[in-house]
Amino acid sequence: MIESSSAVQQLSALAQAARLAIFRRLVVAGPAGLCPSELQAELALTPSVLSFHLKELKTAGLLTVRPDGRHLYYAADFAAMTGLIAYLTENCCADSTADACCETAPCATS
Repeated sequence: MIESSSAVQQLSALAQAARLAIFRRLVVAGPAGLCPSELQAELALTPSVLSFHLKELKTAGLLTVRPDGRHLYYAADFAAMTGLIAYLTENCCADSTADACCETAPCATS
């Protein structure tokens, strides 16, 4: 379980539209991650802006970085993401007597 200060840092990092979009895209990419040029093209961010946001997410412990030759690949840190979700839901419905409190709703299909 993560500490409260880590949760605050991670939530603060995600509380910005561009960083949230970057993180969500890296979650979709999976453990292989993406190089910054791919993120830049998909999210229409300048290199300096993308670099700043990647640094903030990495500092918050939400990303991993893997060098591959001359390239760096950024990936979501799935253990950190799972830890944050666990922290947020640790006491879910602890004071409730309702059985359905923490059940997830079924996905809507089109």
